[in-house]
Amino acid sequence: MYSSWQSRAAARPRAVEVTALVVLFALTVAVVLLTRAVMPETPDLWPALVLGAVACAALRWRRDHPLHVLAATTLCTMALGALGYLLTPGVMGPLLVAQYAVSVRTPRRATWNSALAAAAGMVVTGVFRAPFHNSVVLAVVNPAAWVLLAAAFGSYVRVRREYAVARAEHAARERDEEARHRVIQERMRIARELHDVVAHHLTLADAQAGTAAHFSGTDPAKALEIIGALPRTTAAALRELKAAVGLLRQDTDPADDLAPAPGLDRLPDLVDACAAAGLEVTVTTEGRPRGLTPVLDLTAYRIIQEALTNVSKHAATRTARVGLRYTPRRLNLTVTNETTGRPAATHGADGGFGLLGMRERAMAVGGTFRAGPRPEGGFEVDCALPYAPYAQDARDDRDDRTAPGRPGAPDRPGRPDDESPAP
Repeated sequence: MYSSWQSRAAARPRAVEVTALVVLFALTVAVVLLTRAVMPETPDLWPALVLGAVACAALRWRRDHPLHVLAATTLCTMALGALGYLLTPGVMGPLLVAQYAVSVRTPRRATWNSALAAAAGMVVTGVFRAPFHNSVVLAVVNPAAWVLLAAAFGSYVRVRREYAVARAEHAARERDEEARHRVIQERMRIARELHDVVAHHLTLADAQAGTAAHFSGTDPAKALEIIGALPRTTAAALRELKAAVGLLRQDTDPADDLAPAPGLDRLPDLVDACAAAGLEVTVTTEGRPRGLTPVLDLTAYRIIQEALTNVSKHAATRTARVGLRYTPRRLNLTVTNETTGRPAATHGADGGFGLLGMRERAMAVGGTFRAGPRPEGGFEVDCALPYAPYAQDARDDRDDRTAPGRPGAPDRPGRPDDESPAP
């Protein structure tokens, strides 16, 4: 019932406005008649009805010209007081509505200046009309207080509306910023995937082609063997590139047969691909392997993949060691290459995004990441990837390990401590 009336009112705003003004005029007339009946001296009726009608009609323009309407209703109300009518809230109805409209639609300073002016008009009328000289409260305080109360209520409503608008705008800005942040994060995630897939496989393909060219004159059979492995590298590149591009698409086509995200189960294939490119990789595992979440599994694989890609591009030697260390709370990864004869080149010195991508991947799962030259030569990538329930514990352990003055704090990038007590 209420909602139906509300919808009808919203569909006919002009009819609602006219009806409200007619009701207000009827209430004003009723109070005028009641006041006239109890007055010791009977004031004139028709001038009061005309003044009430003019004041109510003026309210039609209260939204567009609130101060002018307030001035008109104030003069009409003062005239009613001058005729000898007691200025009750019913008689002052048009004035109170106009004052409320001014308070809602004008700045605070204009609101209170207009309210004080209207209250002063009520005070002047009460002081100079004879029938109520003996009652200051009825003649002066009561009318002025009603005007100021209407102004205060209108100011409160205006402040609440401004607060609601500001809150809605703030919420809209937060939603836009959150959407923008999610878009940026998704773009960064896709950029990391594309970089890891393209950079790794192109580096291996380039190394395989270079190695085949090197053996073409001295060992044609070896060269043909390497060239025979090249299609597998490019096929793997296309397969992973298809899976990465699938991140850009909405998952709405069930017919798509995208390859699953790679994980540590693909590590033997990665080692074989590196071997075909002339990079000998040794993998060691400590601890009892455990199941990893898809995100953590992909993160570990991509970090190892990018680290080996950097070894292929920058290292002076063609050997690398990969260490997997399962602890009760996290998986520790190390990728190390040694050097003989001359130092290895610094990984990522060409301004690429490899180290940045590995660091972002590790931090995204709450892990730690270190990379840098080793004092004895070569380069080391070291990261700790916490299992999901212990992400906060890994950060706390990291802070404890790097606290100043702690015995055994590493002076160079090294392996994170596990949970076993120090000997």
